[in-house]
Amino acid sequence: MWKWEAEGEAKAVIVIVHGAMEHHRRYGWLIEMFRLSGFHVVMGDLPGQGMTTRSSRGHIDSFSEYTIEIKDWIQAAYQFDLPVFLVAHSLGGLASIRLLQQEKLKIAGVILSSPCLGLKKYPPKLLSAISILLNKVAPRLRMNTGLTIDMATRNAEIREIDSNDTLYITKVSVRWYRELIISMAAAFANANKMQDLPLLVMQGGDDSVVDKKMVKNWFNMVPLSEKRYKEWPQCYHEIFNEPERDEVFDYALDFIRSQLKSIGYIV
Repeated sequence: MWKWEAEGEAKAVIVIVHGAMEHHRRYGWLIEMFRLSGFHVVMGDLPGQGMTTRSSRGHIDSFSEYTIEIKDWIQAAYQFDLPVFLVAHSLGGLASIRLLQQEKLKIAGVILSSPCLGLKKYPPKLLSAISILLNKVAPRLRMNTGLTIDMATRNAEIREIDSNDTLYITKVSVRWYRELIISMAAAFANANKMQDLPLLVMQGGDDSVVDKKMVKNWFNMVPLSEKRYKEWPQCYHEIFNEPERDEVFDYALDFIRSQLKSIGYIV
């Protein structure tokens, strides 16, 4: 886990949760944008990804490893004694949803970026059936994800950096995949248990990784007092890396500032 302090007096703390295959170093631009806008940032690498060594790369024994880790980051953010916002992308979005369906945390608002609530493309049915058996006898067996750098973003600069990124994961274990499938189903089954927090869901309109229809279905199901959905028409999966990312950031910043105003903070 790492912490970056705001430029000047801080208004709040942003806890960022990255997506599958990636790590915190890919969020340098977003971290700096929040810092310059007056926010502390807390972020780490999820188990089995990035610089973590607690479990094998691309593998988890249980999805709860993610929720436990995210809760630790949020609790670390409490130390600043400021409002805390959760910004979570893709797999990180799903893990954050599961955490907030299981526990009540002191958070001022949640921003989900292309949350992984359904895949655009699933493995063939036979392979999926075999994965259930393999999950019992060979859970650490790894397989290619089928995802490419070009599917994530249209940003040529980011694509170039990712092509030389040794921390980027290309294979995941059978157990990881089964835990993902189970957790996506659980996010829908427990939609009414979601903690009632202000929510902004932002989704790439041309996302070829996450099924945006499933994201919208979940958004419509979840019974929150305040929620906002924004689709970015031409954006791929990683909306905070897209050519439009300045607009995406400004939209997220407006949401955060509006929540701070609503609880009496001057921004």
